[in-house]
Amino acid sequence: MKENYLEELNEAQRKAVENITGPSLIIAGAGSGKTKVLTCRIAHMLEQGIPASSILALTFTNKAAKEMKERLATLVGPDRARFLWMGTFHSVFARILRREAESLGFPRYFTIYDKTDAKTAIKRCIKELELDEKIYPPAVVLSRISRAKNNLLTAAAYQANAQVRQQDEQTRKPLMADIYTLYAKRCKLAGAMDFDDLLLYTNLLLQQNPQVLEYYRNKFTYILVDEYQDTNLAQYFIIKNLAQQNRNITVVGDDAQSIYAFRGARIENILNFSKDFPEVKEFRLEQNYRSTQNVVDAANSLIRHNTRRMRKECFSKSVQGEKIDLIQAFTDLEEASLIIRSIQDKMYKSRGGYGRFAILYRTNAQSRVFEEALRRRDIPYKVYGGFSFYERTEVKDMLAYMRLVVNPHDEEAFRRVIAVPPRGIGAVTLQKLSAAASFAEMSPFDYIQNGDLQAAGLRGNIAERLKAFAELIETVLFKREEGKNAFELSMEIATLSGYLRMLKEDKSIEGMSKLSNVEELFNSLQAFCDTRGEDAELETEVSVPEPGEGEPTLERFLNNITLLTQADEQETSDREKVSLMTAHSAKGLEFSHVYVAGMEERLFPSLLSSNILEELEEERRLFYVAMTRAKKTLTLSYAHTRRRWGQTESNPPSRFLREIDPAFLSRPLPGLAGPFQMGTSDTPTRIPVSRSTFSSRSRPDFGSGSASYTRFGPSSDSASFRPGHSGSSSSRPPSAAARQHIPASSGASPEDFVPADPSVLQQGMTIEHNRFGRGRIVSMEGEMPNTKAVIDFEFGGIKTLLLKFARIKIAEES
Repeated sequence: MKENYLEELNEAQRKAVENITGPSLIIAGAGSGKTKVLTCRIAHMLEQGIPASSILALTFTNKAAKEMKERLATLVGPDRARFLWMGTFHSVFARILRREAESLGFPRYFTIYDKTDAKTAIKRCIKELELDEKIYPPAVVLSRISRAKNNLLTAAAYQANAQVRQQDEQTRKPLMADIYTLYAKRCKLAGAMDFDDLLLYTNLLLQQNPQVLEYYRNKFTYILVDEYQDTNLAQYFIIKNLAQQNRNITVVGDDAQSIYAFRGARIENILNFSKDFPEVKEFRLEQNYRSTQNVVDAANSLIRHNTRRMRKECFSKSVQGEKIDLIQAFTDLEEASLIIRSIQDKMYKSRGGYGRFAILYRTNAQSRVFEEALRRRDIPYKVYGGFSFYERTEVKDMLAYMRLVVNPHDEEAFRRVIAVPPRGIGAVTLQKLSAAASFAEMSPFDYIQNGDLQAAGLRGNIAERLKAFAELIETVLFKREEGKNAFELSMEIATLSGYLRMLKEDKSIEGMSKLSNVEELFNSLQAFCDTRGEDAELETEVSVPEPGEGEPTLERFLNNITLLTQADEQETSDREKVSLMTAHSAKGLEFSHVYVAGMEERLFPSLLSSNILEELEEERRLFYVAMTRAKKTLTLSYAHTRRRWGQTESNPPSRFLREIDPAFLSRPLPGLAGPFQMGTSDTPTRIPVSRSTFSSRSRPDFGSGSASYTRFGPSSDSASFRPGHSGSSSSRPPSAAARQHIPASSGASPEDFVPADPSVLQQGMTIEHNRFGRGRIVSMEGEMPNTKAVIDFEFGGIKTLLLKFARIKIAEES
């Protein structure tokens, strides 16, 4: 036993470690040493004579469990901690289920399905039930079933739940319960559980078998739970059931870092812990050992705007540190360039590697501009929490379609996309086609057009489907000959192929992320097409293009990407790398220098969360997490314009920037004084694409014709404003009229606006909102008075609104 481990703790940490009996709630702020406290608490329990086999410690990640085990082994020696049960929820419950599986009708050595296995099984169920995958996309179905299991709904309970069935009816998926029932049956027959089953069946095991519950209550007399704010309903009930008898339960967490509601996490679990265990003792770990005082104070000032939060005031005894810097850019491309320049400046002024730097963003799609900017400067980087942008499935699919437009005989591209979206062309058909084409020494595309399909065994509907696909490619090839540019051709193939529609119809979180990534690919294409001649220089070209070769063609765009992604595979293990990741992926990590990019309305906070209080507060907690990753410096950036589907759109700076106390900022936010006004920020301004305005070689022109920009930025006569400048006291804020400007067609005057009774609204209706204007109700879920509607507005994009608060009327026919 390491003798002095208690002496290394501060007073608050020591109290949390030494109090080992009864329920304890340890509220641990960011960087407050919670892992150290948990480890020392277990060590102290062992020192007090509590057997290791009586202790259950639950974590959310294998990394956290491994780190705690290693620290514990250092403190008490590996032998003393050997019989401790410590691991993730899923690994611990899988171990319990293997011991008790037969009582649930499963073999002891049941298979655990990963997400891919589960999705494949779901697809087979959909096919067996003869349902349309367009109406029942497997990813959406799996997400729905996962949420049901996390809320302890078995397939039978799902079938019997009228409210759930009604929600499925409203979302035009009335047979969801049948899929769930068949999926559960297939898993049982296969002797398999998916990850959500591990939680569901552990609950069922403890509820249905009192003797099993009694055994584990007696076994685990002391329970510790890390990251309690991230637990879902299923995890909550397991923990509560196991701890109910001995009541020696310790939960550690931070309500300000609860950012996984989209996965089923319930912040109520930590907020209401004292109701479940009234005798609880609370310990607050408020000293931040990671960040400077300025970073901690700035984060405190932000999170105070949340209404549902626990009392906590974090502080740092570290140096005061630099104030939070702001980068104001005109475009997202300039934002990336300025951040990379800032990284290079810090590298020049201090010692150390690129591993000290992290660029955080709200969505994976934002990584693209940073990847390209870093590559241009030969700076090593790594994308965390996902594939590099061009390696993502949906991006590779879209690039394959583009490759077919350039070269219809590209067999790999052909094989990748002929069945995406599904066209009723399966593996057997492709095998026959490939064999016949190979024998005839033709490409599959050529064989469809000129070969003998009947002789190849490809008849009837199969032959018609193959010909339809070839005609689709042929149609776009003709448009290429007509002079359509790279962006127009790509948009044409994305639309005609049905690929874009497939992504838009997938309303799951995964689906929206895929759509966002494809959108970002088109943004890069449009930026490329906005250049001409010498302006269209590309990173992989060894010299300036020859005359006549400088046009922004699709061939050049694809060639550049191919060479770039090949270069990505050449690892630079001898150099540290800049980290690129979403704010979600950054949780639990720390970096000396952190950049949080894209601090704009409709991006951070995200579009779908900006009008619902609970979801907005989660977005604010996510930003708090991003801020508190910084050890030394924190830089926040936003762009006045950003591309969406090839169009340039202007969104105002994020409301969260206003919520940070200006005392902790390096400079005032230009033109952002006063509280956030919903009416001035939710509707984006679309800016016409102009080659002269957006040429990579010229600065933006703020003369007449760019009035739409003045709503969010300085007026055109503000001489002090320079795109990319971080702001100055001489910058003129926009006028009140400019800030309040909304396109005339995007809203009705408040005097004559009479909202409809929410109960008469139905899916598919064209409606009018008093602020967002005309739109169509895409879907509805929930029962009155808590019904939510997903609405696609003409000017405001897609929003989710709670109907009892939304001012909506049925639109008049026009």
